[in-house]
Amino acid sequence: MQTSDSKGYSAIGVFRGKTNHNMGTLWRSAYILGAAYIFTVDGRYKKQSSDVLRTWSRIPLFQYKTFEDLLNNIPHDCRLVGIEIDDKAEFLHEFQHPKRAIYLLGAEDTGLPEEVKAKCHYLVKLPGNSSLNVGVTGSIVLHDRVSKMPTDLPPNHQE
Repeated sequence: MQTSDSKGYSAIGVFRGKTNHNMGTLWRSAYILGAAYIFTVDGRYKKQSSDVLRTWSRIPLFQYKTFEDLLNNIPHDCRLVGIEIDDKAEFLHEFQHPKRAIYLLGAEDTGLPEEVKAKCHYLVKLPGNSSLNVGVTGSIVLHDRVSKMPTDLPPNHQE
């Protein structure tokens, strides 16, 4: 995991994701935008042949069987940020990202269930009243984090 006292870290994942393609896009964006890892909750992912960056070899993917499994494995002093269209959610452009954050996206058709949203430290939404696809939404959230916390992006991704 890429961590530092001055940088913090982030991770991003999907609750009950539907398509491998969206997860593959999210994985690539997570790597490029400096996330420490990605994860799934109650879903599986298979390697994509279109993954030319070989992101699977650069940042880990964790697969949690249940939401409780995820909660039991959140690092110390890390905040869970639910990304959801919800009246209680703060707009992303106004949100101050925690130094240590795990971002949780719901599937496009069902979103995050109420019991999951209730356990998030923060709820954040993008403008609009319709869901974007998971890969796009996650990419926007991570980009916003990097633009507000520029030290979060590793200086070099080359090996």
